[in-house]
Amino acid sequence: MSKFTENALAISDFSIVTSLGTGQAENLAALREGQSGLSLCSFDDVPFAAYAGAVAGVDVAEITGALAGFDCRNNRLAAMALGSDGFLDSIAAARSRYGAARIGVFLGTSTSGLLQTEIAYRDMDKVSGRLENFDYARTHNTYSLARYLRTALGLRGPAFVVSTACASTAKTFANAARMIAAGFCDAAIVGGADSLCATTLFGFHALGVMAPEPCRPFDVARNGISIGEGAGFALLERQQAKHGSDTVLLLGVGETADAYHMSAPHPEGEGARQAMALALQQAGLEPRDIDYINLHGTATPAGDAAEDQAVASLFGADVPCSSTKGATGHTLGASGVIEAIFGIFAIRHGFLPGSPNTEKLDPEFRSRYLLQAAPAQVNYVMSNSFGFGGVNCSLVLGRS
Repeated sequence: MSKFTENALAISDFSIVTSLGTGQAENLAALREGQSGLSLCSFDDVPFAAYAGAVAGVDVAEITGALAGFDCRNNRLAAMALGSDGFLDSIAAARSRYGAARIGVFLGTSTSGLLQTEIAYRDMDKVSGRLENFDYARTHNTYSLARYLRTALGLRGPAFVVSTACASTAKTFANAARMIAAGFCDAAIVGGADSLCATTLFGFHALGVMAPEPCRPFDVARNGISIGEGAGFALLERQQAKHGSDTVLLLGVGETADAYHMSAPHPEGEGARQAMALALQQAGLEPRDIDYINLHGTATPAGDAAEDQAVASLFGADVPCSSTKGATGHTLGASGVIEAIFGIFAIRHGFLPGSPNTEKLDPEFRSRYLLQAAPAQVNYVMSNSFGFGGVNCSLVLGRS
């Protein structure tokens, strides 16, 4: 067992929505069965071939009533996640235990409500140049996500939103741990959301890293990412609160910023390796203790190669690993929390996720990559999230 188990934070509940479905049951079933939520991208009539992981029902899931001013695609994803699996009841119970001012909200996103600004400019009054019916503060601003959650959940504790590209929501776990340890709050909601928008789709296409077919992480013929969208949230509390026997703990976080290149990873994955090593050190574990690694694994030639080098140099070829982005697409800033939740599934339900769409592994890779889901006893999971600019974050999760 980890020597830091006594001081670890409990992940007492969580919620999720991805292209695989809304809620824990739909996502778990799809992950165990090796399903993929990717389909030919029809979003915004993009003029190029691409696949995307769009969430079903988000177009009609309007936010209404007193919260109508927050209505945008990003906040709709958040609302769909919050409303699943009784997560709102768990937040209400925590609010009763600690008080509304003692629960923090620490979230991440990369594009936030950028789609809402795209729509506003398309509908701009051509004569006056005015953006009609556009509420930037509540629908696009990076903080709009936290503002929406605090308002919807009736919370008054400390809150902020981080935007560190694809490592955003992974880093919120570390943010919460530090804020709780410093005494600013007793519990925290972490996670976030990222939604499809034209800027993301056209931007990655311009970089030449978007595949024209469903992405194939670690495949010898991989040729780019598939964009996805989704949201996920977790409630973190000290272990002194009452939790069930299947509660998973946040045991360690490793963060580095190698700043090697604006959009390319360090070719040997040095920053990624350091992040994984720091997470293990904080958890008090050795590489051999980890039962499964959820890789960042975006299916780009350079990114997968660098991560394979980082993993192989630290873990050798002994620890099973896979990327689940062939299932959900790359959900950008939301990928950290979504894939941490997939790690929780692995621990709770005893299986190793596979890699939908990956067919033939790159023969030059050394890590132990899984193509198909498999049953296994899983006690400790590492989840990797690496973003543009060399922002790296690794989480270690384990049994209570």
